[in-house]
Amino acid sequence: MAQPRIVEVRKNILEKNDQRAHDLRSSFAQHGVLAVNFVSGPGAGKTELLRRTLAELGKTQRCAAVTGDLATANDAARLAQSGAPARQILTGTMCHLEADMVAEAIADWSLADLDYLLIENVGNLVCPGDFDLGEDLRVLLLSTTEGEDKPLKYPTLINTADVVIINKLDLAAAVECDVALLEGNIRQMRPGAGIFKVSAKTGAGFEPWLTYLRAQWQAKGQAKQAGG
Repeated sequence: MAQPRIVEVRKNILEKNDQRAHDLRSSFAQHGVLAVNFVSGPGAGKTELLRRTLAELGKTQRCAAVTGDLATANDAARLAQSGAPARQILTGTMCHLEADMVAEAIADWSLADLDYLLIENVGNLVCPGDFDLGEDLRVLLLSTTEGEDKPLKYPTLINTADVVIINKLDLAAAVECDVALLEGNIRQMRPGAGIFKVSAKTGAGFEPWLTYLRAQWQAKGQAKQAGG
């Protein structure tokens, strides 16, 4: 008997989130900020990937990050080691970030002073798929230590991803991961998605990933200029 009420509440929550995400996306577009939402399971290496990405992009461009966790500010402290501003979002019992949380976290930052905003979502392969954060790109991070069948087990999230990164290449041999099979499963579940193979720890494979991000940022800037 309670099911219709649950459905109605969920619909209202998502509609409110989508409106806030629309507002964020408009603000990012107005200022030419490339917003990237990183999703993964716990332990896939998101924080180290973001830290290295921020450090490399920050050599020539302006970056900032927000990161979501149920508790502790450990990840924000690690991201700040890159030299970029980083802010922690504490979600309490929530297993995902919502657009309101991101908007509040960046409220006192000047978007005019940024080129990139990297958003580290809560480590979870289910809930983040439903919540738009106003991002330009949703990047799903999978690691060689998680097994080749991860893309098959979580079809909902992978089907919302624009890009999939295979991380921890340096451990692939040690954990006997068939990287070609993992990549094949990704292509089966999300045809056309960009795939990058990297080691966030060693930096292997990072140049193509960084080149891609810079090209996306440049394309957004060109669209902004064309739109006046």
